[in-house]
Amino acid sequence: MAKKKKPTIELSDKKISFTRDGMTYKLIRFYQKDMTLDVMVYEEDEKKGLQRFAFAQLPKELKRELHPN
Repeated sequence: MAKKKKPTIELSDKKISFTRDGMTYKLIRFYQKDMTLDVMVYEEDEKKGLQRFAFAQLPKELKRELHPN
């Protein structure tokens, strides 16, 4: 029997973040089915809001850490 994947993985407790173009992105949730992530966007320590990112837009180091397969 094949192992069932969780529909989402909660990442907020792992405190994973990355910086791009002067903005800091903290990973909140990973949706395995859609290969997307919810991220909280910060600019100079000020919250700018929640965005949905494609898994392909993450830096390689984070992709290896999450390894969705």
